[in-house]
Amino acid sequence: MKAAAAADDAPLSALFARGLGLLLLWVILMGPALEDLPVGLVASACGVWASTALWPPGGKLSWIGLLGFLARFLPQSVVAGLDVARRAFAREPDLQPGFATCLFLIPAGLALDSACAVMSLQPGKLPVSAEPDGTLLIHCLDLREAVAEQVAEDEAAFLRILGPGRHDG
Repeated sequence: MKAAAAADDAPLSALFARGLGLLLLWVILMGPALEDLPVGLVASACGVWASTALWPPGGKLSWIGLLGFLARFLPQSVVAGLDVARRAFAREPDLQPGFATCLFLIPAGLALDSACAVMSLQPGKLPVSAEPDGTLLIHCLDLREAVAEQVAEDEAAFLRILGPGRHDG
């Protein structure tokens, strides 16, 4: 019911733009085959409906923050992936796995869940749990790395996506 109410509050142009963006993503992922287009249209419509509940019409993102985040995330992901591959193929992997705890400033909710999901895409670090006080438990391949500093930088980059003063997602 919430999604239907949120969809009623959204301007038609905003819903259309979301649907068009999701359909474009569908075409990029699946290819421009005409026989797949009906499924893509249904998937896009379902995505628009779900997105109104997950991202209300008043929700805004900072495009500059998103571009900055991607400029940081993509090279960092490649470097971390190469590091994990190097360690995996070494005769004796140089690892010191374990758990690290870090304090996160993003309060519990959609923004924290999104930040943890993005962080889990980075090889070598995996958020395992988040406590209400902001403490994150992170599984790491190598505890000798500066995990707390890396997580703080990731958090700061993620917060720039939400824009100034927005920490709730």
